[in-house]
Amino acid sequence: MLTLRAVTKRYATGDLALNDIHLSLPRGQVMALIGPSGAGKSTLIRCVNRLVEPSSGSIELEGTDLTGLSVGRLREVRRVMAMIFQEYALVDRLTVMENVLSGRLGYVGFWRSFLRRYPQADVVEAFRLLERVGLAHALDKRADALSGGQRQRVGIARALLQDPRLLLVDEPTASLDPKTSRQIMRLIRELCAERDLAAIINIHDVALARQFADRIVGLRAGEIVFDGTPAELDAEILTTIYGEEDWGSVEGDEEGTADDSTPANTTPAPLLAVGGER
Repeated sequence: MLTLRAVTKRYATGDLALNDIHLSLPRGQVMALIGPSGAGKSTLIRCVNRLVEPSSGSIELEGTDLTGLSVGRLREVRRVMAMIFQEYALVDRLTVMENVLSGRLGYVGFWRSFLRRYPQADVVEAFRLLERVGLAHALDKRADALSGGQRQRVGIARALLQDPRLLLVDEPTASLDPKTSRQIMRLIRELCAERDLAAIINIHDVALARQFADRIVGLRAGEIVFDGTPAELDAEILTTIYGEEDWGSVEGDEEGTADDSTPANTTPAPLLAVGGER
């Protein structure tokens, strides 16, 4: 579905953010990007939808080379690439429903979106998605009245209203407590399974990556140093990605996970988050 070939990004400062990245992502697979700060995780995601322009290499989505597209054609292709942001990117003065409906901006004309006159089918689907993410009761609330977890759920519903085939998710749990983080990751995982969506998730929490991803890609200094299953991510590989640490003690910490529901198609891993859902 998505193929990156020899993707490199060097900024004007001379900093090399990505170096010769080769990746293929099949439809329906949830891939977690892990690595230390500055490893290139966010840059990689932004190169895929060309919020950041790669310096060289090619990025193909379902056979279309994204790196050579005109602005107009890129706008069309971006409809099938939905982004979920770390800081939610909501319009605070708008309601939950209005923020979710903004996911259709790539499909409706300027004046219809400006006047908030969305097709009835879009409104019906927005209602359905808000119910699915657990926010049907809050559709008339302003976005700035929501908690962090609720804001992220709005962002997820907005992304899905695009009817995407690829989700690009940038640090979805960075500002959330452990319990809410697990709920959000579980929701993303379930929605990908329901819709056969591929996803690339940039995430710092190794425990959540191991629990909810099909595949983990480790970046260090802009290069891929690991690409495998959660079960293969052992202490030696974590040291390669992050550097020396007592990873054995982390692997042994399973406190608070007994009542957690692991997705059926993932392999339980020893690295689990502390503080299960109540």
